[in-house]
Amino acid sequence: MLKPLLIEIGLEELPAIPFLKELPNIETKWQKILQENNLLSNFEIFYTPRRVTIYHREFLTKQADSKEELYGAPVEIAIKDGSPTKAGEGFAKKCGVAFEELKRAKKGSKEVLYFEKEIEGRESKLLLEDMINRFLKSLHFGKTMRWAERDLEFIRPIRSSIVLLGEEFLELNIFNVKSSRAVYPHRQVSYEPIEFSNILGYFETLEKNGVILYPDRREKRILEQFKKLEEQHNISIEIDTDLLAEVVAITEYPTSLVGEFDREFLTLPKEAIITSMKEHQRYFAVYKDGEITNKFIVVSNAKTEKFEQIVKGNEKVLRARLSDGLFFYNNDLKNGFDIEGLKSLVFVQGLGSLFEKVQREKEIAKAFYDLYSEKVESSKEDIIKASEISKADLMTEMVYEFTELQGVMGSYYARAFGENDFIADSIKEQYLPDGEESELPSNYFSSILAMANKLDNILALFSVNKIPTGTKDPFALRRSAIGIIKIVLEKNLDFDLEKTINSLAKNYKNLDEKKVIEFFLDRIYQIFNTTNPSIVKAVLVSNDRDILRISKKITALDTISQSESFKEMFSTFKRVANITKDLDLNSDLTIDSNLFESDEEKALFSKFEAIEAKEFENYEEELDSKFSLKPELDKFFDNVLVNAKDEKIKINRKNLIGSIYKSFKAVADIKEISS
Repeated sequence: MLKPLLIEIGLEELPAIPFLKELPNIETKWQKILQENNLLSNFEIFYTPRRVTIYHREFLTKQADSKEELYGAPVEIAIKDGSPTKAGEGFAKKCGVAFEELKRAKKGSKEVLYFEKEIEGRESKLLLEDMINRFLKSLHFGKTMRWAERDLEFIRPIRSSIVLLGEEFLELNIFNVKSSRAVYPHRQVSYEPIEFSNILGYFETLEKNGVILYPDRREKRILEQFKKLEEQHNISIEIDTDLLAEVVAITEYPTSLVGEFDREFLTLPKEAIITSMKEHQRYFAVYKDGEITNKFIVVSNAKTEKFEQIVKGNEKVLRARLSDGLFFYNNDLKNGFDIEGLKSLVFVQGLGSLFEKVQREKEIAKAFYDLYSEKVESSKEDIIKASEISKADLMTEMVYEFTELQGVMGSYYARAFGENDFIADSIKEQYLPDGEESELPSNYFSSILAMANKLDNILALFSVNKIPTGTKDPFALRRSAIGIIKIVLEKNLDFDLEKTINSLAKNYKNLDEKKVIEFFLDRIYQIFNTTNPSIVKAVLVSNDRDILRISKKITALDTISQSESFKEMFSTFKRVANITKDLDLNSDLTIDSNLFESDEEKALFSKFEAIEAKEFENYEEELDSKFSLKPELDKFFDNVLVNAKDEKIKINRKNLIGSIYKSFKAVADIKEISS
């Protein structure tokens, strides 16, 4: 039988960010609990800052009956001289029946005792208390808290619960809170819970009392209000999706309002204004004609018709924030960069100060400039200056207050202190890319600074054995390596891992260069995560360590592997690899055409020589040309005995096949490819 099921967990106000991080897992974890209890069915999850609600339109009122098969000892051990042994009697006791009721079954090659046990499904209302408590314990929000004298922990104290199956209110103990038949409305409607009679009454009671339960409806309401405000005030509201999700999570009845701040604060960099609004107050920035204005949008959770005081209160709070920001900004402009002050800031224990880190980055940046000087838009002196002041904003009052503005504020200050655009932009972009969807540095100059920053992080931390293990990567070194690779590929830069890392190793004591190289190569699999991993491996084992060439080879081989004819071609060239598996490809593979005895040998050698003499524009063209040896190879294998009796002829033929394999291996080791 099916009935609707409603579960509500009432809490003190949920902190939005940790809740939203766990939100994608909440549905999965409840589904797992349902599956474990044989009660799987469709459901929806709703939330407000004060409740999490699970709703099943149709829920099984009883588990389905099931059967359990039990296997015991082999019959020859369970019965001796026609009577049950202790093993036989023990199995019967386990099954809860007399020995005579046991059956026999085949298990492997032996006949064993067997019993099929009927298990009657339990009523779901008897299971729900344990299910809900286990579900709540499975949720992870980072920090948890205890309340009153209870031992249980959760993200916020649980104050109420509702469990309604069909028309029946279940009196359950949920996290030591007895479930009830009353729901809390919006705080400005009442502080007391309101009773309701059925599931429909639950939804109606909330709706009538200031709670929009459905998060998608709250979001839609906010966006519709934004649109109206934009039309009324001729403005454009910047919709930050993360901030929108947070605001949806902290409101039950959202109302969007326009506030203003003094124009004098517009002298602040816009990022400082937005950070003050967003991070501390959850306000949305407002633009007009592409420029930030002295307006902001606050989404109120108040249930009222009079919002004047709410707007004034938010304006007052923001003014205080922006006043602090302006004070810090003006002080920083007056004081200038304090590069020496970086000596007092520790980078990582064992790696000296941030000043020392800057010196290491400067050496890397100089090396990159020498390597890419033809592409870089400005001078080596500018690269050196950019490196020297790249971390100077960490000593400013503004960045001390708003750490997320590091780099950004450094860029503004650099311009104010007379540095050119290349230097200023590179300071801002030195941490890019800083996420999976992040932008990359905008030019070669900025790319050098960004790569130097990331590469020093990796080399320095590897040198003191702070290497990522498993899922742990506290210094985001994997992200740093991926960032370097992305820049190299996007800017089309030659980047030989071995040469680069070995040349810089002198600046890092106890650095294991091989570990660093392997660390970078492992990231190639992440960059090409939609490519057959064996194709990536085939290229990597060819021992090319230039990131750009590796990428081009993987792309070319992957493209060719998608062709319909690849399977046939591959089988031929796999045979090439197998025949030469005992051959030292680094030895002198001399081929003497005078030792050829068949037309097939001559034809294969002639075509191979012609291919080797060509210059190819790209790896795809080169691989296509080498794969075109298939017809000649097939004829060779069909008509020529490689292991000839004459040792010279045998070696000559193996050298011919080995040379073809070696030529392929310069791009990729074909034997590593698998479907």
